[in-house]
Amino acid sequence: MREVTLAATQMACDWDREKNIANAMDLIREAADRGAQIVQIQELFETPYFCADQKEELFSLAHPAEEHPLLQRMSELAAELEVVLPVSFFERANGAYFNAIAILDADGSHLGTYRKSHIPDGPGYQEKYYFNPGNTGFQAWKTRYATIGVAICWDQWFPEAARAMCLKGAEVLLYPTAIGNELHGGSEDLTVSGDSMRSWQRAMQGHAVSNVVAVVASNRIGTETSDSGKLTFYGSSFIADELGELIAEASRDQREVLTATVDLDRMRAHRASWGLFRDRRPDLYRDLLTLDGKTPPV
Repeated sequence: MREVTLAATQMACDWDREKNIANAMDLIREAADRGAQIVQIQELFETPYFCADQKEELFSLAHPAEEHPLLQRMSELAAELEVVLPVSFFERANGAYFNAIAILDADGSHLGTYRKSHIPDGPGYQEKYYFNPGNTGFQAWKTRYATIGVAICWDQWFPEAARAMCLKGAEVLLYPTAIGNELHGGSEDLTVSGDSMRSWQRAMQGHAVSNVVAVVASNRIGTETSDSGKLTFYGSSFIADELGELIAEASRDQREVLTATVDLDRMRAHRASWGLFRDRRPDLYRDLLTLDGKTPPV
């Protein structure tokens, strides 16, 4: 039996960057004290979710991965606590900018970087202004405790991304997130267009079932004000097992640490017995390489 204890966290953020980092480190320490070996922190936790507006000065928040001050501190913490930390950061790479995740192993080593592939663009979520589409592809990272796949927020709605990570050997999928109400309208009186929380959870629960893997999602909480209006993030971070069952779930509005232990050997046996990977027909999936289901890709 090969078990691993996973953790999801959630917290509110403001423009006191040092406080945000300290809060994140406190949550990681709490998770480690509760036995967690792989700890997921939410997307872009160093600041508020700045992508609600288009502001040129916010590009100054980005740094190259190899000299990013946040990653150095988190690397030291990972080594101290012997935990695996996928760490969200705003990356500058020459003239390109990415919404990125550094995969830090339990000895603090940097296994590599994933760059967000699917970049949203809509009221309150104007990420295309800040981020280039990621060019790393979907990866599986062999860490001390498990082989993990990590993708970011909008990526979590795409089953192709989850399947690609699992085909490469991922046993656990992790999704750092910043999602809440959708803003719409052109006046100062922006309203909520709906609550996607249950759909958000179910999309990732489907990834767990279809790939027979555990899933960890960490969202932020709190209401953040921008020039565009207010975004209220709905928390509800969770851990799902390979059956898609929620084995740990957070509230919508409280700072929390969730932990749960899963059996990787049991998952592997279930994955083999269900035949989902055995019965795949990639020879019939060429339509997935097109935008309209029929035009050959250029």
